[in-house]
Parts: sequence; C-alpha cells; structure tokens
Amino acid sequence: MNSVSVRALLVRGMLAGLAAGVLALAVAYFLGESRVDAAIALEEAHAHSHEHGGEELVSRTMQATGGLATGVLVFGVAAGGIAALVFCYALGRIGAFGPRATAALVAGAALLTVYVVPFLKYPANPPAVGNPDTIGQRTGLFFLMVALSVLLAVAAVITGKRLAPRLGAWNATIAAAGGYVVLVGLAYAFLPSFNEVGADFPATLLWEFRLSTLAVQATLWTAFGLIFGVLTERLLLPRTGSAAASAPTATVGAVN
Repeated sequence: MNSVSVRALLVRGMLAGLAAGVLALAVAYFLGESRVDAAIALEEAHAHSHEHGGEELVSRTMQATGGLATGVLVFGVAAGGIAALVFCYALGRIGAFGPRATAALVAGAALLTVYVVPFLKYPANPPAVGNPDTIGQRTGLFFLMVALSVLLAVAAVITGKRLAPRLGAWNATIAAAGGYVVLVGLAYAFLPSFNEVGADFPATLLWEFRLSTLAVQATLWTAFGLIFGVLTERLLLPRTGSAAASAPTATVGAVN
C-alpha cells in the first residue's frame, strides 16, 4: 500500500475515532456519570467525620463535562489513528477479507485485547473503592496486562499463519486462539490480584459502574469499526454498482 493510501487511511481512522468518541462520550455521560456521583456521595458520607485538607483543584462539574469530553475524544482520535495503521498492515494479510470486514476485525481485536482481557483481571473501580497506597501498582499492572495481551495476540496471529499450511486455516485459527487463551490464563494466575472493595460498598453500584465502563469501550470500538469500514471501502473501492461488486478483490489488491 503506497504512502498516499496510508496517509489517507490514517486521517480517516482519526476521523472515525473522533466520531466514535462522540458516541462513547454520550454513553459515558448518561450511563456512567450517575454511578460516579453515587460513589462520590458514598465516599463523602464515609469521610464525613474526618477533616478535609484544601479545596478541590477541579470541580466535579468540570470533571463530568470538559474533563470527560477531553479524555474520551482524545483517546478516540489516538486509538483511531493507531487502529488505522494496524488496518494498513492487516488488509490482505489475515485472509481474503474486504475493507469493511478487516476494519471490523481490527476493531473487535482491539476491544478484546486492549480492554476486555485486561479488564477481566483488573476491572475499573469507582471512587471510594481501592486503597490509595496501591493505585500506582494497580495502574502499572493494568498496563502490563494490556501489553501482554497485545503481544500475545500478535504472536497468536503469526502462529496461526505459520500453522495454516499444515493444519488448514480453521484448525490453525483454533490452535492459535487456544494458545492465546492459555497464556492469558497463566498471566492471570501469576500476576497479583487486588480485592480492595469495602464490605459496606453496594455490590450493585460496583457492578453497574464496571458495566458502564465496558459499555463505553464497546460503543467506541463498535462505532469505530463500522464508521472506519465505510470510509475505507469508499477510499479503496471507489467504484459503485455492479462493477465494484463484481471485482472487489482485484481493486483491493491494486492498493496493496
């Protein structure tokens, strides 16, 4: 794929990430912020008898609006750009998939490896949950789990491609995926775990908060896959009608 196509796909990936970020922002605001407010209320009630030093640097209103929007949209643009570069490499190399299918696979793999797998080991915690003394360790381990998940996923793809000539595409895919699951399971077993949820913290609120964070990521990556797939197909398969439908493989091959 030439540099012009890569640059055009990178721009489209960032735009798709921005659009997906807007949708994820709506989910985060309407679904997640109420749970955050409830957790903060519990935290303040629990600490009511203790003195608080100093004023808060950023108001809760700013955190729930400008701060939330900045974080989600910047993440969407950055993630979209990185995913677009992964798409450039993956197109035509992971099977006979067109642009839309490749975009969907990249988005699904990103959701699984970058968020779901680390989330199952180190789920997000609302305010009032977690020991402040371990927040640095928990953050570091979460990003370590992200790195391990991504590296193991890349290794699984490479292994699957190498096994395909001997085992066939289906068996090679099953073997590679099984190896990924086993190695992730070992990482789960050997990395330290944290159980810092207080006995008085409502289990329902914790569950709803964690589901809302998962919903934000699922919305972002699903929307990105759908939007980016449309944009890439229009770029790489510019012809419409029966001519484009009859020869998609040749057109994709011409830009690789």
